[in-house]
Amino acid sequence: MPLHGKRRTLAVRGATALAVLPLAAIALTTPAHAAPTITVAADGSGNYKTIQSALAAASSGTVINIKPGTYYGQVSISSSKSDITLQGTTGTATDVVITGNTPASTAGTAGSATVLNMAKNTSVKGVTIANTYAAHDSQALALYAGGDRQVYPNVRLLGYQDTFLSWGGTGSSQVRQYVYKSYIEGAVDFIYGNGALVIDSTTIRSLDRGSTNNGYITAAATHSSNPYGILITRSTLLSSAAAQTVALGRCWHAGGAADAIGQVLIRDSTLGAHIRQAGAWQDMGGFSWKTCRFNEYNNSGAGASTGTSDRPRMSSATAANYTSQKYLAGSDGWNPVQ
Repeated sequence: MPLHGKRRTLAVRGATALAVLPLAAIALTTPAHAAPTITVAADGSGNYKTIQSALAAASSGTVINIKPGTYYGQVSISSSKSDITLQGTTGTATDVVITGNTPASTAGTAGSATVLNMAKNTSVKGVTIANTYAAHDSQALALYAGGDRQVYPNVRLLGYQDTFLSWGGTGSSQVRQYVYKSYIEGAVDFIYGNGALVIDSTTIRSLDRGSTNNGYITAAATHSSNPYGILITRSTLLSSAAAQTVALGRCWHAGGAADAIGQVLIRDSTLGAHIRQAGAWQDMGGFSWKTCRFNEYNNSGAGASTGTSDRPRMSSATAANYTSQKYLAGSDGWNPVQ
């Protein structure tokens, strides 16, 4: 029976009970509002066969359950689709794969993204998002996160160059995202942007390019007026690449903007031997890395800082104000941290 039919039946029963039940008991008989749910299955066993068709039908607050399978082509969550949840039904991210193979050289940055999420208050969990374009000549995003208050628990983000972009547009406007207990893979600038982005309890794998320069993990373009950019915390940085061949990041002045003073902190994490000691932070586009705000705090592992001049370390007093909660609070006190 449709939900509205159930409500009519309950209303009649409630009216009968008014003479004998106290108001508190009557309130308990009122059903809670359930979020609308849509099921996607590539084999046709759900409401829709594609994630995009499910999104077209979804309204604010809809939960889209995705059955195991491989789903090809871009998934675009427009800014009008706020409060959407996309989740794999098994809870195992490798069971649900959303994949594309589009470079920015032919489709533009947003067009290359396998998942383009421009909506606020969204949650994506229990899925793999991949862009399999691995040539060295172009960006090819797995995830473009362009909406505020987005959470990504238990996701796998796979790419090569520019895997994951957090971007709030030009100027000081800033979006916030929280990634938790996930896996991110790439080679060149594969975690980048100007958002307030927290990556927590996550494995970050740098691909081996077989070179003395095996790439850069971050490329922050944080606006100078924003104190917080990219935070990597309680995470593990690993690679099969040769020792001391991967940089922690470089300073991205997006579009040559002098006020893009990137901010990155890597703290309370385990760093593999692939991380450079000298040259851990790199120049980019004619701008020195020293124009940006790069720091480490309380890391361990073979790649942790040994105290070189190329590895600035934050003091414990300052680090107290550079927590996950501080990065994400904004003006509304948002706190998704687990």
